[in-house]
Amino acid sequence: MITFERPAYDALVERAKEGIPEEVCGVLAGSFGPERSTVESMRPTANAADRPRVRYAIDPEALFATVERIEAEGRDVVGFYHSHPTGGPCPSETDVARATWDGYSYVICALDGAPYVGSWRWNGDAERFDREVVALR
Repeated sequence: MITFERPAYDALVERAKEGIPEEVCGVLAGSFGPERSTVESMRPTANAADRPRVRYAIDPEALFATVERIEAEGRDVVGFYHSHPTGGPCPSETDVARATWDGYSYVICALDGAPYVGSWRWNGDAERFDREVVALR
């Protein structure tokens, strides 16, 4: 289960809308747990993908710097987010192929219609995403 503080949820959806027609991405910060996590804030990063309309990539140096800032604030990395401006809320084959943080949440904000926020935990052993409940607080 992943719980969003309302301001973090709203900021994620707004950032996804602002990024249209490209995918946006970033890191989620808060309190991490193997079964339950809480997102207190989202940290946008530039989309470094070669085709940002259909892919996302976080530059490794930007990721490292963002993770360091989150940890320096006494927070945990909860996971990552990106948007699907025209697609559905499920992870794509590319999302599956590029996932590396075992046990962390990968949140997708789908904008095809009304915004929909879905979340999946990466199960590296099984090489798959497991859907998780998204809650608001």
